[in-house]
Amino acid sequence: MHLSFWDWLIIAAYIAFSLAVGIFYARRASRSSEEYYLAGRSLPWWILGTSMVATTFAADTPLAITEYLREDGIWKNWFWWSWLLSGLLGVFLFSRLWRRARVLTDNELLELRYSGKPAAFLRGYKAIHFGVVFNLIVMGWVMESMSSVLAVTLEVKKDHALIALAAIALVYCLLSGYWGVVVTDLVQFVIAMAGAIILAILAVHHTGGMAALLERLDQAKTERAVVVEQIEEALRLPGPDPAASVAALEARLREIPPVTDVTLSFLPRPPQGDVSWSEFLLSPFAYCIILLLFMPWNSHQSDGGGGYIIQRMSSAKNEKHALMGTLWYSLAQYALRVWPWVIVAMVSLVLYPDLADFKDVADNSVGDKAGYPLVMKQVLGPGLIGLLVVSFLAAFMSTIDTHLNWGSSYLVNDFYRRFLRKDGSFPSRDSAERHYVLVGRIATVLLMVAAAFLSTQMNSISKAWNFVWGMSAGVGLVLILRWFWWRINAWSEIVALAVSFLTTLFLQVLAWRQTVEGGGSYVLFESEPVLFGLLLPFHLQLLVIIPVSAVSWLLVTWSTAPVSHARLQMFYDRVQPGGWWGSIDRSRSTLEPVSRGILGNYLAGLAFIYGCTFSIGCFVFLRWVPGILLALVAFAGWIWIWKRCIQPMPDSPSNSSPS
Repeated sequence: MHLSFWDWLIIAAYIAFSLAVGIFYARRASRSSEEYYLAGRSLPWWILGTSMVATTFAADTPLAITEYLREDGIWKNWFWWSWLLSGLLGVFLFSRLWRRARVLTDNELLELRYSGKPAAFLRGYKAIHFGVVFNLIVMGWVMESMSSVLAVTLEVKKDHALIALAAIALVYCLLSGYWGVVVTDLVQFVIAMAGAIILAILAVHHTGGMAALLERLDQAKTERAVVVEQIEEALRLPGPDPAASVAALEARLREIPPVTDVTLSFLPRPPQGDVSWSEFLLSPFAYCIILLLFMPWNSHQSDGGGGYIIQRMSSAKNEKHALMGTLWYSLAQYALRVWPWVIVAMVSLVLYPDLADFKDVADNSVGDKAGYPLVMKQVLGPGLIGLLVVSFLAAFMSTIDTHLNWGSSYLVNDFYRRFLRKDGSFPSRDSAERHYVLVGRIATVLLMVAAAFLSTQMNSISKAWNFVWGMSAGVGLVLILRWFWWRINAWSEIVALAVSFLTTLFLQVLAWRQTVEGGGSYVLFESEPVLFGLLLPFHLQLLVIIPVSAVSWLLVTWSTAPVSHARLQMFYDRVQPGGWWGSIDRSRSTLEPVSRGILGNYLAGLAFIYGCTFSIGCFVFLRWVPGILLALVAFAGWIWIWKRCIQPMPDSPSNSSPS
């Protein structure tokens, strides 16, 4: 595709804006680590909440959603829709607790809550585990996704696109730190959402309207069922030339949009008839149930949404803004942004029925995720293609700059500053802060280089998501309980993390060995292991990882010494979370317990967010009555949250406990 003058002008203007923001905030960001990594803890809810959304709105996300819909159906989005179950704890509990803790990074909390060498080891380990291993995988798949978009839409080599993208994001992130991240995130979110909505509207218009699109998909479902039945009959009752007959039918099948009974379903139906336990466990219905029951409570995001979300909670001007920002993030994350991508993915089914073997100009395998950028090429004209490319640039850069800044904060504050060169080794505080900012910028460069290399080794985005979540799938309950239960200690968290990571790694190595021994070609994160004769896709791997981790950390917790009374008292006085604290003195508590009214707020949050999510989905599919009913449920949930939770909270400059 050749870009017009207006397309290039739009792209150039956006890049110039990003660099200008970096230059403008460079001096302010250089003042101290707190300015470079937390913007001086001064952000209002609408900035920090939008920054959260922009960070999780990356170039990989619409491509992964397209993969989900084309391969399985809309229901597959429960992989991340299920996160809201623990995400609402982040809204009503942990947004306020993290603001009270007043830490630079979430890892810093470890030596506030625990004590001794185990706490120090855990802090350093998590700095490397999440700041490097987890962070590089995320940045790698984001960069691979963006380069795939440019390779398909602009027909350029992925390596060239990768180098250019890495350089642009790196420069302004180095200059401005967290200030540049949150300011550019505001503009990037608006551009990315506008681009996604415009593309969805034009794509639907290209197919004759939503009613025509839905009718075509319904026809495809019937046509595919007929052809599949004919193939089965040809194999069962072969004619004079069965191979040619089957080949012709398979060629016909590739021309029909890959639509099944569950492609457009919000929830899959339970298996019908007599099915074995293995068949039930491998069904889409079991996938959703297992995710809802286990995944939200057993991930590294359980006590706040992950390190970069916690970074934004900590940067809020007070607890009220932390809560409101996190609530806005949840609404935009789960309800607003997904449906334009789903619509484009639906259109891709009609326009490009068979993409399994699709490759870009450099002969790299792209597959079903190519559906989204191919629709861009098909329906956009001059000017608009530039806007959509910029929307992907915005989504890409808002994620990359966050992960660079956040990963750098871990490496500097929780590893270098804690273990290698401490504050006391400098002649003054100012010289120390300048030094740590410089080291942070060096760490940022190294992270970018490593992520760019790793991105060349990835193919399936959704499979990489699975691995990332699996390697910390058993730690979530520990992260929640450490705020509320005195008995949790550093060893609980160390074992939960280590066992999750090692079990996930074992399953991946097992998949590699089985694939190679079977004569197949192993692809990173894509192969699934077989254990005790049962194939283990991601949701069944959780049933191995989580119980093994839970038994391990519970045994270790009860067999090791608790944290000292003095450390627990100091932690409680600072954060005042409520919960089960044994002999801890609560008489000095001055702050409202965050758990007050949590059940009503939590249920109202579910009604508000899920009500909005699926009412919008119903409207997209022209289901007006259920859409209106769900909208009323969402409105009732919002009224409760506003009246019972947000309105009574003080809006003082800082309503947190002192450091």
